[in-house]
Amino acid sequence: MDYKNLIFDVENNIATVKINRPKALNALNTETIKELDEVFTKIEEDDSISVVIITGEGRSFVAGADISEMATKSPAEAKVFAKAGMDVFLKIEKLNKPVIAKINGFALGGGCELLSSCDIRIASDKALFGQPEVGLGITPGFGGTQRLQRLIGPGFAKYLIYTAENIKAQKAYEIGLVQEVVEAEKLDERVKEIAIKIANNAPKAVRFAKEAINTGAQSDIATAMRTEENLFALCFSTEDQKNGMDAFLNKKKAEFKNK
Repeated sequence: MDYKNLIFDVENNIATVKINRPKALNALNTETIKELDEVFTKIEEDDSISVVIITGEGRSFVAGADISEMATKSPAEAKVFAKAGMDVFLKIEKLNKPVIAKINGFALGGGCELLSSCDIRIASDKALFGQPEVGLGITPGFGGTQRLQRLIGPGFAKYLIYTAENIKAQKAYEIGLVQEVVEAEKLDERVKEIAIKIANNAPKAVRFAKEAINTGAQSDIATAMRTEENLFALCFSTEDQKNGMDAFLNKKKAEFKNK
């Protein structure tokens, strides 16, 4: 399927979704949000894909939602727009495979909200982060008031949102918004290296681990432990568990088949 605002590619079980509106710094308009929903539905249903990388074309990851589209919206229209963004970001968060945000540049507003819905965040040393919405007379609307505080704590989240201040990649790393910062010219290589490491593991086990972590983050500890117990047990119904343990015991490399 061809997309107007995205570039989608799959190579060696690794899917790459690149937002491709460089003249608009990859700002998210309704059309782009709809295409993201479509492509992640496709990824969800494709068992050959083990890992997803999401990034932006040019010098921006995503510079926010498209202000030129938002400026004249009524409250009812704004609610529909916010729900569309929230729904697709929730789809990414709950996707049945890991998603790595490759943050190559501006990650502001909706861009910061997008990366917050991903599992792992790797940033170029030239990346810039922020939630500038209150400076435009609005709040974050794609989940920023909720995910950001879960990632970096309420204090830092309130600071970024209330001040509308942008921060550099090193500060984003220090407060836990990203897992690594690498030199811009090494970003592609490093993200690919991480994606390959994940793809080489048992896909069902990775998926169950993601489900356990995400469920546990929203549950009390007793409920979370029961979730882990059940998913751990479910692993033993898979061929990959048998192959993985047999390979370990026989000192050979495991070959996983997502079964």
